[in-house]
Amino acid sequence: MTDKIAPPSLDDLVVIAHDAMALIPAPLRDFAKDVVIHVTEFPDDEVCAEMGLESPFDIMGLYHGIALDEKIVEASGTLPDQVFLYRRPILDYWAETGEDLRHVVRHVLIHEIGHHFGYSDEEMEALEHQADAEEQSRGPVSS
Repeated sequence: MTDKIAPPSLDDLVVIAHDAMALIPAPLRDFAKDVVIHVTEFPDDEVCAEMGLESPFDIMGLYHGIALDEKIVEASGTLPDQVFLYRRPILDYWAETGEDLRHVVRHVLIHEIGHHFGYSDEEMEALEHQADAEEQSRGPVSS
């Protein structure tokens, strides 16, 4: 009989996401220091409809918040900025590509936070390369 390995749970992905936030380069991490991370199985029906998704597997993450240029100092009653990570689409992508799951989660975080704060795809790619280099310089990560 073969032992089956369970896929990472919602709680596992929360831990991976918080670890990944610590590895995002400082310029982006500073913008996102108060961002709340949520991990759910899939986007809800409202998100799917708003985004025009054919399938809930079509999106791995989404940023909800107020853009920096629209924030005011006293914004009482507003929700904190939030990143939603969608577990099943992330795991599906991970299984299809074989990429390191921590890198996939970090990529989604950089992508969602970066777009929200106006970074171009090229700037986000540079941040990902910087994060990879910083991670490699730290040495192996213990699990």
